Amino acid sequence: MFKRFILFTALAASSLSGFAQNALYMPRDIQNAFKKGTRSPDGKPGKNYWQNHARYDIHVTAAPPNRNIKGTESITYFNDSPDTLRSLNMKLILNVHRPGAVRLSPAQPDYLTSGMQIDTFTVNGQQSVAWNNEQAAATNQRVRLAKPLLPHDSLKLNIAWHYEISKESNREGMIDATTYYLAYFYPRVSVYDDYNGWDYLPFNDALEFYNDFNDYNLKVTVPANYLVWATGTLQNAAQVLQPEYAKRLQASFTSDSTIHVATAQDLAAKKITKPGNNTWIWTSNHITDVALGLSDHYVWDAASVVVDKATGRRASMQAAFADSSADFHHSVQNGRNSLSYFSTSWPGVPYPFPKMTAFQGFADMEYPMMVNDSHTDDLRFAQFVQDHEIAHTYFPFYMGINETRYGYMDEGWATTFEYLIGKAEVGQAATDKLYKNFRVNRWVHDPSSYEDLPIITPTSELNMAAGNNEYGKASLSYLALKDMLGDELFKKALHTYMDNWHGKHPIPWDYFNSMNAGSGRNLNWFFNNWFFTNGYIDLAVDNVAKTKTGVNITIKNIGGFAAPFDAVITYTNGSSDTLHRTSAFWESNQKQATLALKNTKAVKSVKLDGGIFMDADENNNTWNAK
Repeated sequence: MFKRFILFTALAASSLSGFAQNALYMPRDIQNAFKKGTRSPDGKPGKNYWQNHARYDIHVTAAPPNRNIKGTESITYFNDSPDTLRSLNMKLILNVHRPGAVRLSPAQPDYLTSGMQIDTFTVNGQQSVAWNNEQAAATNQRVRLAKPLLPHDSLKLNIAWHYEISKESNREGMIDATTYYLAYFYPRVSVYDDYNGWDYLPFNDALEFYNDFNDYNLKVTVPANYLVWATGTLQNAAQVLQPEYAKRLQASFTSDSTIHVATAQDLAAKKITKPGNNTWIWTSNHITDVALGLSDHYVWDAASVVVDKATGRRASMQAAFADSSADFHHSVQNGRNSLSYFSTSWPGVPYPFPKMTAFQGFADMEYPMMVNDSHTDDLRFAQFVQDHEIAHTYFPFYMGINETRYGYMDEGWATTFEYLIGKAEVGQAATDKLYKNFRVNRWVHDPSSYEDLPIITPTSELNMAAGNNEYGKASLSYLALKDMLGDELFKKALHTYMDNWHGKHPIPWDYFNSMNAGSGRNLNWFFNNWFFTNGYIDLAVDNVAKTKTGVNITIKNIGGFAAPFDAVITYTNGSSDTLHRTSAFWESNQKQATLALKNTKAVKSVKLDGGIFMDADENNNTWNAK
């Protein structure tokens, strides 16, 4: 997600800096996962690793401007764990709209609804669950099973439900009277995992999400003249679109140029879809969620791009938006650039899905194969936001990140990829300026104690520090490691991590161990410094002294973070040197280190410049000879 809200609960801070340099703190529940063999010190899933999954068949009916959304679904849930499950935890995320729901901040009247209303709920066609919609008001609802679900067995749930879409749109809701965005809209089985059991963390409109990898068959029934965009591959374009528009869509799958599948003029003529109600059908496999948007007046652009040069595989890039939004007229080509860059440069893993759709809404939020982005008159900023949301394809969707507990495992990477693609799009100077102003400045120059909470602190336990811990601080750690290892070794280590945990649920210690294994180096000192201490960035020139062979420059690390920097040395003869030091400079002593110059030139001044690694106090970054 691009915009960051403040989380609900607070954590009493405690420093983790006392741990041994090469031993990373590990909570007891995580220790137990390693003991059970579901996680491995080599960074790979352990020999006993497992994860549950399901098959979802969902049928949604919507008829704007009627705000009532109806749905039926069947869920075949597979218990791949070694545990007998005597109950299920259901996620009813839309209950966040109910009056009195646990939320980050007060809700406006247009946000409030009656939440998710369950009409019928049966288990295996035999157990009918008595559902009280007044009492079942939370985003987590426990369902006791009449017959326990044994290990390696499955059960089937059949659920009928309805809800009133909120007038105020955030991550989901009404965009306008005849444009809806549906996300997190269906009841789902919560994640049951190897280190925490059931995920009971409530959705409070701030924490993000944690889902299993499932197979989906999604049907959406809407009136004539409504277009629908959704996660997955559209199975029946010829049945819902008139031949000309189905032909345009098909042509876009092999076109580099933007094809206007449906223009404003086409929409005004009301001849795009087949008459009567149409049921649009999508399928997607081994994916963590589905979302959809619908409108009777959004135009439709599409093209495609090669995302796997080895096979020639192309991915479709589509956009749905109000014709008056100039920025979205660039979405398809901007998206083609994003998909190509992320597939071939950073992270350098071919885009794993058949499609990406940019939908105009209000959230600046990622979903599998979709982004819901807001309109802006700033075309560059629009591209910047869309890059960030598309980057989330890899974290948390290619990798099944637990965003509610470990938000820095997805937001930090999206911020890093946003920075790297930005350099390719607009150059180093402009990208550095935006990154510093937007991602670093508000953290490093805020002396509040909560800003010094360690990154490893569970996201669900943070308050004001959540945004900076997830985005800027985490991203700086990834970029510092890239700088220290060099691009080739860093990419090798990153791909080791991604290969180990593609389609699975990694936790921070899997990242640490995978990067160690992939790089062939013990990086625990670095991870301990950046993730487990109360550090920040503040370097100072402490002393400059002549030696027999040159000059020693003593640099203090006041803030504690092992940040890279440039030392700009100016000599009395007018010449100068710029010496770069990576985070490795601090490996032996993270409080103070010496930069030794092997020359006899007299030093006039020394200045430390961290670039995007902004310094909290630059007043002590410069030394001048007396």
